[in-house]
Amino acid sequence: MKKDETWVLPSLREAQKRTRNNSQIIHSNFELTNEEKEIGKGRTYFIRTYGCQANERDSETIAGILNDMGFTVIDDIDKADLVVLNTCAIRQNAENKVIGEIGYFKHQKIKNPNFILAVCGCMAQEEDVVDMIIHKYRQVDIIFGTHNIHRFPALLTQHINSQKRSIEVLSKEGDVIENLPVARFGKYKAWVNIMYGCDKFCTYCIVPYTRGKERSRDIEDILKEVETLKDQGYVEVTLLGQNVNAYGKDLGIEGGFARLLEEVARIGIPRIRFSTSHPWDFSDEMIDVIAHYNNIMPAIHLPVQSGNSDILKLMGRRYTIEEYKNLYDRIVAKIPNATITTDIIVGFPNETEEQFVNTLDIVDYCKYDNAFTFVYSPRIGTPAARMDDNIPADEKDKRLARLNDKIKFYARQKNDTLQDKVLEVLVDGPSKKKSDIMSGYSRENKLVNFVPLPNTKEGDVVKVLITETKSFSLDGKQIEE
Repeated sequence: MKKDETWVLPSLREAQKRTRNNSQIIHSNFELTNEEKEIGKGRTYFIRTYGCQANERDSETIAGILNDMGFTVIDDIDKADLVVLNTCAIRQNAENKVIGEIGYFKHQKIKNPNFILAVCGCMAQEEDVVDMIIHKYRQVDIIFGTHNIHRFPALLTQHINSQKRSIEVLSKEGDVIENLPVARFGKYKAWVNIMYGCDKFCTYCIVPYTRGKERSRDIEDILKEVETLKDQGYVEVTLLGQNVNAYGKDLGIEGGFARLLEEVARIGIPRIRFSTSHPWDFSDEMIDVIAHYNNIMPAIHLPVQSGNSDILKLMGRRYTIEEYKNLYDRIVAKIPNATITTDIIVGFPNETEEQFVNTLDIVDYCKYDNAFTFVYSPRIGTPAARMDDNIPADEKDKRLARLNDKIKFYARQKNDTLQDKVLEVLVDGPSKKKSDIMSGYSRENKLVNFVPLPNTKEGDVVKVLITETKSFSLDGKQIEE
């Protein structure tokens, strides 16, 4: 298909560039034109989000923009006039799901020629993906990336008026755009971006290319957002970044994330979480702050990825397994009740059986409460994708099964220690399986299903006596305060 001269297509080469230039923090108020304010009236929308919490938070912004444009959200994706697929590129399986969904909408386009399909997020930042969509999936009308969500109204209006595809994907280090509208999906839990992008360039990871350089928000902007959420009745905030531990380095903020975490804690919102941490930047000051403040939840996600130092070096992880163990020891010494979870990749190129056993060894050492485990998935454009993927697929699957058995063993062992204990649970609402059972998460980030007392509702923080333990959840009954 001939390229439209108005299109801006992604470039992997440009996306990997890093300069010493500071990113701009843009505070100008977001404004719609009169036409953009009216164009959604009488039209409905549905947003489907794939991947991480950063995508969830982006979808809240997209929803806020569409609401301001006059669109109305609808629960039935098959009846929506506009569908936005906010995509994830972290693994091939995630991309395959999105491509399958895009194929599904071919029929919807035939039934309703005015139906609009937009694709955004991390997949939209990949050259090969966008090229494939352009040539194979005519039903996609709009493509935009992670750097220009604020441009969505203009792209959407352009498409509606011209009935031509609107494609604009910026491949750059990125800026910080403040004051965008937001439609929060939850009433009691909220995501708060503190920074964007990543400069670690782990050899297997596409995120530095799709999300840009590490760039922090002003500390005052973050604190103002948290204060507003507290005033609105939110009980829990999660501070978000691809690597929150690197917060403030680009702005020269003394104390970095430890300082921010402490200042957020002093606001007094009942529960604070953060995601995700890279072991490389996890400081002793952070550990001290987490240990000191009761409203910072004792749940730490600490991705190890592999238990072998040689594989970690191939991965570009910047620490040895001995250094990781030392960090783990310092955390549990200061925060003995901490829940520690992790990410692990099996079958990375050249991983030997002995090196995989080292990964089982680190699980034995840390006895994680839970883990996200994956078979290595090559991402086009990353250094690891150029390595010889020399481990048979069936061997990778066997290793993953062995690892998952061990993770499950320790998860159950950790949960068993909570039998007959009383946990504080923030209520999410009724259980998905049983309407008379409610569910929520404890301070330690354990999923708890429980028999509620009368009048218990979403957003309450309640005491639950644990009556039964499972590998990845707990059962209990609410007790009087």
